[in-house]
Amino acid sequence: MQRIRTSLPYFKACDWDVTVVIVDERYTDQVTDNLLLQSIPQDIKIHKVKAFSKRWTSKLGLGSIALRSLWFYHQTVNRILKGEKFDLIYFSTTQFPVCVLGSYWKSRFKVPYVIDMQDPWHSDYYKDKPKEQRPRKYWFSYRLNKYLEPLAMKKVNGLISVSEKYIVDLKARYPQINDVPEATITFGAFEPDVKIATDNHAIFDAMLTPGFINVVYVGRGGADMHRAISLLFEALKKGLNANPELFGRLKFWFVGTSYAPAGEGIATIAPLAIQFGIENSVIEITDRVSYYQSLALLQDADALFIPGSDDPQYTASKIYPYLLTQKPLLAIFNEQSSAVSILKTCATGANVFTFNNRAEATDSTIDELYKILAACANNELQPVKLRPHFEDYSAKNLTAKQAELFDKAIKHFEINRYKR
Repeated sequence: MQRIRTSLPYFKACDWDVTVVIVDERYTDQVTDNLLLQSIPQDIKIHKVKAFSKRWTSKLGLGSIALRSLWFYHQTVNRILKGEKFDLIYFSTTQFPVCVLGSYWKSRFKVPYVIDMQDPWHSDYYKDKPKEQRPRKYWFSYRLNKYLEPLAMKKVNGLISVSEKYIVDLKARYPQINDVPEATITFGAFEPDVKIATDNHAIFDAMLTPGFINVVYVGRGGADMHRAISLLFEALKKGLNANPELFGRLKFWFVGTSYAPAGEGIATIAPLAIQFGIENSVIEITDRVSYYQSLALLQDADALFIPGSDDPQYTASKIYPYLLTQKPLLAIFNEQSSAVSILKTCATGANVFTFNNRAEATDSTIDELYKILAACANNELQPVKLRPHFEDYSAKNLTAKQAELFDKAIKHFEINRYKR
């Protein structure tokens, strides 16, 4: 959703008129945020589709909004394509099962389609992981994804991804799409969001603890982030042992760490804090918060923390709102993550640490993190400052890159149709 939302104000300048088809928010159990409408141009055509009630489909083990809405997407877009001429269909969602309709619409209406890979679809990442580290219903989703992904990919005319590795893996898996146009495009930094969050700050309840140095992370948790977070916790434990009065001023917040419905999320960070014996310094809230409340939390924080996954493909598109807030920032990523170079080229003052999957953390890494945390506890960390290069990652510039890929996808479609 965020890719499209932040691109909508700029598509017209790239000579693209856009019609959006989304699931009606009444059919989702995720947190809704009406303030998002303030960022969308009023002239955008939006069609809302229904979905089967989760109350009934969950009895069959089918709670996914993608599966519940698939039939209604089919019917609604069929009607739209019958009534108007379109040059391209663009799937930009992590609800990937919807993408299988691209092949059908292409065959029936002769409209090419592009898929945006914001995450891996079919992946073996969790296959060798312990059961407790796997997502809910992993057995079913793994097999469903393995079946559906090739159906969507076999006729695709263009691929966009936040990570080059996602596209490399897809083209290795499906050699028939090796000539398909591709582009690696991260999510864009959307500056209007900062103003919307600031203007509406008063509607959000205060969450952080007065009298402490509150360090905030808003986003998903999970065992794949334990490597990064363990480095932080080890340095924090060292500080609490050496100088409990100083380091006791730090309070780390992990908010919205689970995708589960409110009250049903399983904590993945708090148990790690208990293992390190620093649970009094760490607060995990599994329930998701609305997008602009998350921005308000970042604005209220004394400093920000971004942990990365042990998966080197992880890009952490959330880094742009963090940078736009221009607070003191600590980030710990896999050394191969693209987020590392983005942070270093887009801003000065960001404290970026890396790890690899081959060895344990060195004492020097923990010592450096210890010094950063001490400076944070003393309110001595400097806020980040944006460099001119940051503009390269603006939503405006990255929307133009999407439009370039659209043009290539249409050309690919026309050439291959002519060949046949």
